[in-house]
Amino acid sequence: MADISLHFSSNAPLAGTYTAFKQIFGTWRRRSRERRELLDLDSRTIRELGTTPEAIMFEANKPFWRA
Repeated sequence: MADISLHFSSNAPLAGTYTAFKQIFGTWRRRSRERRELLDLDSRTIRELGTTPEAIMFEANKPFWRA
């Protein structure tokens, strides 16, 4: 008699990989967009935020993959 298993075994060690990459890429896109927006701030807004133009430039010039 043949031994038949009714269990489906997925050899999917990468099961959550797509979701993880989607989240990472989403974070990178958001950072990139936010850093571009920082460059559009005027001096009054920068002062109201309690920061300096140098700090804004430092943050805006970071690569998107750096937090």
